[in-house]
Amino acid sequence: MEEYISKFLNLAIEYTPKLALAIITLILGLWIISIIINIFEKTLIASKADKTLIPFLKSLCSWILKILLFISVASMVGIATTSFVAVLGAAGLAIGLALQGSLSNFAGGVLLLIFKPYKVGDIIESQGYVGKVKEIQIFNTILTTYQNRTIIIPNSVISSNSIVNITSNGIIRVDMEIGISYDSDIDKAKKVIYKAINKNEKVLKDPECNIGVNALADSSVNLLVMPWCESKDYWDVYFGVREDIKKALDKNNITIPFPQRDVHIINS
Repeated sequence: MEEYISKFLNLAIEYTPKLALAIITLILGLWIISIIINIFEKTLIASKADKTLIPFLKSLCSWILKILLFISVASMVGIATTSFVAVLGAAGLAIGLALQGSLSNFAGGVLLLIFKPYKVGDIIESQGYVGKVKEIQIFNTILTTYQNRTIIIPNSVISSNSIVNITSNGIIRVDMEIGISYDSDIDKAKKVIYKAINKNEKVLKDPECNIGVNALADSSVNLLVMPWCESKDYWDVYFGVREDIKKALDKNNITIPFPQRDVHIINS
């Protein structure tokens, strides 16, 4: 019994300083890494690097430095670095197989940065979501919707599926369908709508807005109204122009029909 106690005390005396030093190194190392990453980010911003690259490079650099720190801490405790690297390499294959999804997300992120179907600040539609690109990280793309919700989409999913970049061309057409009654004058309705649209300062004069008959529906003549605006003004024009058109049509006694049913009672 005394022999085991003696061995335990000897091990404690030998490894306690190493363990304490390793813990201190780990804490200080993580703190220094955070400082380095912040400086790295500020340097990228000051050098006017692509906003799309900054979060990706920041995240990648952070992971690399942390892995190097953990290897250094392990060697301080007494784990041979060569053995540790060998074990890490052997485990890497198993981990890689288990994390195929994460690796494909990383590859997808690299592809997105190379081919740049979108960049930070663009408004895109993907996987049924529409939002502004906030960050392209190592594994995910972060979107912010118009409801201020955060959507996280894996890079592999985005890179391997269709992407609609709404703002890539700078200007966008805002399509909206307006129904008028069959009794209304189509030419007059077009003039009224056109005048209402041009009062909106966010609607572009060039390209010019087009208005045409889109459908002869059951209870209405549907006009397709197609004003243009800058991408950033899409929703302002989408909602604002509809309201302006409704007020203008009401003012000019042009009816916007709604579904209704006439019931005729015949007394036999």
